[in-house]
Amino acid sequence: MSDISWMTYIMLILASYRLTHLIVFDKITEFIRKPFVKKVKVETDTGTETKEVPTSMFGYLLKCYWCAGVWSAVLLGGAYLLFPRVTFVVILIFSIAGGQSILETFVGVNIKKVDYYSELKKKD
Repeated sequence: MSDISWMTYIMLILASYRLTHLIVFDKITEFIRKPFVKKVKVETDTGTETKEVPTSMFGYLLKCYWCAGVWSAVLLGGAYLLFPRVTFVVILIFSIAGGQSILETFVGVNIKKVDYYSELKKKD
């Protein structure tokens, strides 16, 4: 087994994060999840909400962030160990996208905080 540098390890983590998010949440992969989930209306305190519920174990794997994360790590890590030259390109792209999405989330949350605090200041 080859040694993995700390940079490659971080890239694998970011790539796995992005691939997991792509599978579980992103609109572009909804067609993959759709056959394995059904929409159910649920009554809450605020009204009626529609939730997606898995119809099978495979549907659960596609909707569960932790489960999909394990399989993403197995897929990317295993592929890197078996075919490092080919897989590195995929890992590079996914790791850049994963890092960017983490930064975007951080910036977006902080922008909302700034807006919230500026609205509070206006009320005073």
